[in-house]
Amino acid sequence: MKHIFLILISCFLILTAYSQKSIKRNMPDSTKKIQIVETACGECQFGMPGKSCDLAVRIDGKAYFVDGTSIDEHGDAHAEDGFCNTIRKAKVQGEITDNRFKATYFSLLKPKDGKGLKNRKD
Repeated sequence: MKHIFLILISCFLILTAYSQKSIKRNMPDSTKKIQIVETACGECQFGMPGKSCDLAVRIDGKAYFVDGTSIDEHGDAHAEDGFCNTIRKAKVQGEITDNRFKATYFSLLKPKDGKGLKNRKD
């Protein structure tokens, strides 16, 4: 009886450990080019159509919604320096498919002394 109890507890712990959400590693692919792009809320800053706040990037003057990361993964979008209030810079890798940017790497750059942050109204 003691052995069955230990086996059940062990199985429960193993299943619990394997059911945890895996941590996504955000590492660039050394074989692909890294781009520096503008990024912000597509609706609030880039004037894109939509019903909610969604992450977008602007590449060569054209804005694309982003797949592969979300606006909430990079802080509070409605904070003073959030994506809904400022346009930031990011290092990205990915490709444009079906008019959307499919990000395989996305790293938000820190502004230097507030430089690099700009508002759509500027």
